[in-house]
Amino acid sequence: MNEPVTSETYSAQIRRLAELTARVAAQRAEAHTWYDQQVAAADRAVAEATEQMRQAETEVAEASRMVERVDGEVTHLWTQLRARLGVGARRLGDPPGPVRGAAGDPVPLLRAVRDLLERTGAPGELPGSVNPLLIACGIGGALVAYALGVAARALAAGASGDLAVGLPVLALVVTLLGPVIGLAPARLLADRRHAVLTPRPMILVAVSGLVTTVLLLTVTYTR
Repeated sequence: MNEPVTSETYSAQIRRLAELTARVAAQRAEAHTWYDQQVAAADRAVAEATEQMRQAETEVAEASRMVERVDGEVTHLWTQLRARLGVGARRLGDPPGPVRGAAGDPVPLLRAVRDLLERTGAPGELPGSVNPLLIACGIGGALVAYALGVAARALAAGASGDLAVGLPVLALVVTLLGPVIGLAPARLLADRRHAVLTPRPMILVAVSGLVTTVLLLTVTYTR
């Protein structure tokens, strides 16, 4: 026969059952808390990964735009360099490509190259060493104008009527334009030297042409 369970043993079993139930409930709550934490951490990781992916896509797009901008600027600067060198630019070939392993922002480098091209390509003044050539331009212009005037006067000598009257006047006008005619070859000289025809060389050409014209007219009309 089964022996009756004493009240103390029954109470101990009830307490034991209550303790086990509480422990299971605590472990279940801890498991739920851990699960919720893991889910939250996974959600944060997914959100961070998504944000990083968006940032990476933005950086890739910006890098692509930068590459296109740099390539376009390099092509433009290379074209300017070829234009500066003229015939010697045939040896340059195509624009250089990117250097492997190069780092840093290319924009300041391109800006420095652009400034250098602007400084080297900007036309300057003619040096003093070309003054003899400028004087020769003035004298040559005066001689050409004087020769045209002589030809016009020679035609007037054999003409009659209005031509006999108008050609000497035309000859004088052409002769007086001698100092100005010399500016045309002076301009060509400045262009060949990639310089600007400033007032100083213009005055030099005009004065030399004017002096030559005055001397020629003096000799002509005092003979």
